Amino acid sequence: MGRKPVVIGVAGGSGSGKTSVTKAIFESFKGHSILMIEQDYYYKDQSNLPFEERLKTNYDHPLAFDNDLLIDHLKMLLNKEPIEKPVYDYALHTRSKEVIHVEPKDVIILEGILILEDERLRNLMDIKLFVDTDADIRILRRLQRDIEERGRTVESVIGQYVNVVRPMHNQFVEPTKRYADVIIPEGGHNYVAIDLMVTKIQTILEQKSIL
Repeated sequence: MGRKPVVIGVAGGSGSGKTSVTKAIFESFKGHSILMIEQDYYYKDQSNLPFEERLKTNYDHPLAFDNDLLIDHLKMLLNKEPIEKPVYDYALHTRSKEVIHVEPKDVIILEGILILEDERLRNLMDIKLFVDTDADIRILRRLQRDIEERGRTVESVIGQYVNVVRPMHNQFVEPTKRYADVIIPEGGHNYVAIDLMVTKIQTILEQKSIL
């Protein structure tokens, strides 16, 4: 069986830079046995709902996620078993028929806005990070991303932020900061914090005789 893999959780609001932190940690261990699991892949299957109903989905609410499946998959990876990771189709607002085969690795990085909200998920993590970035920076990053990558209008992005993203962040995401072992200000640009995290992860891996 070997040693149990190390699970690192990276949480934070939309546009906080958590993806940049995740990628920076991932790149630091390139060549080692490491994989990434994004909570965004685990939105609930909505194929049983009519399309009009799917359009009303609040993707920033904890109930949007199929955490039961995510937890099952994490436990399988911890038991050194491969998984078939789901793929979400944002155009159809439901789960795709495609899956991604994922082999188990020694380090698992779990990334998502609400991964610290579920106690069952927290209990599977060895290190819990929260990327903490000011709201004005987060909305600017989201604005740029959604316009450039998703073809959205300024009005629609701002409307969604004010009506959904901001209240959900304040109600569900921000409170999970208390569960973090480490809070990283300013996301992927905080190279000192990322270097410290990489060193800490290396120490844990050495203790588990993985590196």
